[in-house]
Amino acid sequence: MYSVFDIANWFLSRQEMTHKKLQKLCYYAQAWSYALYNRPIINAEFQAWVHGPVCPQLYQKYKGKGFQDLVCEEPPPLFSTENEELLESVMLTYGDYTGNALEALTHKELPWIEARGNLGASENSENIIKPETMRKYYQSIYDGGEV
Repeated sequence: MYSVFDIANWFLSRQEMTHKKLQKLCYYAQAWSYALYNRPIINAEFQAWVHGPVCPQLYQKYKGKGFQDLVCEEPPPLFSTENEELLESVMLTYGDYTGNALEALTHKELPWIEARGNLGASENSENIIKPETMRKYYQSIYDGGEV
């Protein structure tokens, strides 16, 4: 398992991006790791915030950056072939989207919706997105089933 900063640096080493987009790519790496390998790739949790899934530790690091493009600050560690392939797949699938487009996508997906519960659209939340919900939801997509 890696830190959220290791995964973030991997994505930032591939392209500059906004904080929002980085949050969503890290979330998708975590979600797809649960779906494909039944384990996390990141040793942190994601919460169902107003603008989609957020890792609080990553938020604290970049919270003052607004809509600026972030750059890689240090080289990412070496990853196993399996994890490298997972990250490449996430980048290939979601990397062309903007942060706002990824926010809209996560808002349509069960893990974020379930974690938000009955909260209002602009109501703050620290509700954790459940790993089991991520696993089942994205596994269903992978299997080609209905979600």
